[in-house]
Amino acid sequence: MASVTIRGVRKSYGDIQVMHGVDLDIGDGEFVVFVGPSGCGKSTLLRMIAGLEDISDGTVSIGDRVVNEVAPSKRGVAMVFQTYALYPHMTVYKNMAFGLKQAKTPQDEIDRRVRAAAEVLQITDYLERSPRNLSGGQRQRVAIGRAIVRDPEVFLFDEPLSNLDASLRVQTRLEIARLHRRLKSTMIYVTHDQVEAMTLADKIVVLRDGKVEQVGAPIDLYERPANRFVAQFIGSPKMNFFAHKDVASASALPKSVSVDTQIGIRPEHLVVCEPGEALVSGRIELVEQLGEYALVHLMTSNGTEFIAKMEKPPVEGIDGSLSFNVVPELVHFFDVKTGLRLP
Repeated sequence: MASVTIRGVRKSYGDIQVMHGVDLDIGDGEFVVFVGPSGCGKSTLLRMIAGLEDISDGTVSIGDRVVNEVAPSKRGVAMVFQTYALYPHMTVYKNMAFGLKQAKTPQDEIDRRVRAAAEVLQITDYLERSPRNLSGGQRQRVAIGRAIVRDPEVFLFDEPLSNLDASLRVQTRLEIARLHRRLKSTMIYVTHDQVEAMTLADKIVVLRDGKVEQVGAPIDLYERPANRFVAQFIGSPKMNFFAHKDVASASALPKSVSVDTQIGIRPEHLVVCEPGEALVSGRIELVEQLGEYALVHLMTSNGTEFIAKMEKPPVEGIDGSLSFNVVPELVHFFDVKTGLRLP
């Protein structure tokens, strides 16, 4: 295991700069998730840690060693990619052993590591199968096992669940979480799925346009987002934003609001109330019935769209009206111009 330290890291392709002076500390044994929209730089940053992308400026250290000029194979990292990249003509055992054989590891040590990793991942019964006889989830476990046998200081995951269907994503996500608890290794995981980030991470790094927007524990980012971007990205469904004109009763808020203030309220925090007690009201446009809860899409009289998460679908139909209030402590305030959270 090892810590990872990133200082002033920049990446340019010619005159185009895509990473803008990233500073980051990843502790020994932490599970850190890089999250953000497509093109934000999360995979580029991961590949610079792995040594698969050159660093234009700044340093990456693994443990107490700066690795900018160190070959990927010598960095003590192992990477699991979005694609499984298994050799189709080799058995599971041979796929997992291949890297160790290339490194001229003794055969008895190869066998010990492969079988130990297979036991951790519960794929011992598949060692003599070929990849084509495995499910997508089983193939991804083999790819993870190929990383485990290298006994790396740092595991790197680049959107490893993207090719799996919904049920397998959940199952494999749980297996990765259990793996981290068992190995206690440093893991850095890239995803665009904020649900994966919230459920897996000790610490989340939110990226946008090659810059770090916020770093923190999942619950901290949910409860105290640094800006509007993080507030919208963390949480499902995303946070609602209301202008001063949408608010019916500003006296219900814990602070005064003006035209320069946006009010943020999460869908799960809106509570149905009588119209005379409402902070915000809206006309029902769509109801998504999802079994355990319903997502009600509404629009204020000023044309602002918002979502309310309700235990049961409303009895009011499409075009009916609903009024909502909220516990004042759960309201967020942002500067209209900068998007920054207001104290």
